[in-house]
Amino acid sequence: MVDQAGISALGIAIPDTAIKLSDLAEIRQVDSAKYQIGLECDEMAICTDSIDTVELATKAAQKALSRYHGSIDDIGLIVVATETAKDMSRPFSSWIQEKLNLKGALRSYEVKHACLGGTIAIKQASECVLSGAASGKAALVIATDQSLYTPKSPAEPTQGAGAVAFIIDEHAAIARIEKQSWSWSEPVYDFWRPIGHNYPLVDGPLSLECYKKAALKCFTQMMATQQYSAKALFKHFKAICFHSPFSKMVYKAFAELCTSFDFSENETKAFYHSHVEPFLKFNKKIGNAYTASLWISVAHALHDLKTNEHIAAFSYGSGFGAELLNFTKMSDSEDIGWVEDIQDHIAHRRTYLSQEAYIALRGC
Repeated sequence: MVDQAGISALGIAIPDTAIKLSDLAEIRQVDSAKYQIGLECDEMAICTDSIDTVELATKAAQKALSRYHGSIDDIGLIVVATETAKDMSRPFSSWIQEKLNLKGALRSYEVKHACLGGTIAIKQASECVLSGAASGKAALVIATDQSLYTPKSPAEPTQGAGAVAFIIDEHAAIARIEKQSWSWSEPVYDFWRPIGHNYPLVDGPLSLECYKKAALKCFTQMMATQQYSAKALFKHFKAICFHSPFSKMVYKAFAELCTSFDFSENETKAFYHSHVEPFLKFNKKIGNAYTASLWISVAHALHDLKTNEHIAAFSYGSGFGAELLNFTKMSDSEDIGWVEDIQDHIAHRRTYLSQEAYIALRGC
């Protein structure tokens, strides 16, 4: 058995191309406030012919490996979580292995559970390390996705793309993944994409209700296990990160969670602005990256927090399944340049699509 497992390196990649939501609003002939205030979305990253989710995953993995204290030969497990499947049989991880020339005595597979997939992969990797089954080897876990919806649909302004890669081992140089987590699952059709369909089928109101219910169930379990009051629990964490299809959805779920715990409106807003909203900054500029969405927020928090401070990470995947994880920041001395990478990338995006280019790309 191993005493701990956690994150020892991290990398993020996003496309060079994006569109401003104000431009999309003009294309769709709606008030831009509907997107920028109603959804709290500013921009969305878009994959084009020059980059896809394989390239994003590879770039994120290369960045993580460049910051790792070990080498690629130390990887004994590669897991890729995605909703953007390449094949119904061959795992997505095989494409990454080809790009990285990663082969040999290791396990490689793909995880699918809508946006929860990245969390499941991280849990599996950490449990493998903790059990001793990893035999001292590390795991490379990647969440990579692009979200695309039917053009002109209500979900279109929440599209996005991105990848986050973690190296998980027993050193946990950046953050320890605490052993216990809290989950909830029910079989529901709130969001799904049948085989042969180019775009998901979405019941937006139902999905929001499922998301809110899952958050309440998971946080209530954590409170009971840790024997904390809600206020004490929230104060224990310096960051509370949520899966973010769009930022206003996070606020709605958080507000209902606080209401159920008898927080005042002022207390709710204060906790949200101090513990949740600061770590949604990049999500608002990237859009919904499905499996990577929560982990973009967590990566921001891991950069900002100090040693021994705690992060709660709530993950939701349609269908539905949810899990609440608990991290402890381990060191400020590690290479934490992933946030500078993404800040620079957003600040110097090479291409903002014109309205005409976006219409041509999407076909309408």
